[in-house]
Amino acid sequence: MLRDAGLEEGWYFSFSGMVTFRNWTQQDTMRAVAPERLLIETDAPYLAPVPYRGKRNEPGFVTEVARTLAEVRGIPLEELATVTTANALRLFWPNEE
Repeated sequence: MLRDAGLEEGWYFSFSGMVTFRNWTQQDTMRAVAPERLLIETDAPYLAPVPYRGKRNEPGFVTEVARTLAEVRGIPLEELATVTTANALRLFWPNEE
């Protein structure tokens, strides 16, 4: 399975608004990814998270993704925000310190 290969190789995993959908079934993946490999995104302008379904997605809705991911992982939202911010900075701006 690609997910397992990604976990073994230490890939980054980015979760979007789809994690807030009732039919989302990958909670085990949300728990399995190492904290230093977690990212969150919105897929703007599509796939708005609950409670914004049916509306144009916006970057500000990433909070709903973070809230869901933190809840599934059993950690405070603030901790998830700190971790995912550090990961994004390390991935996209590796030479900045």
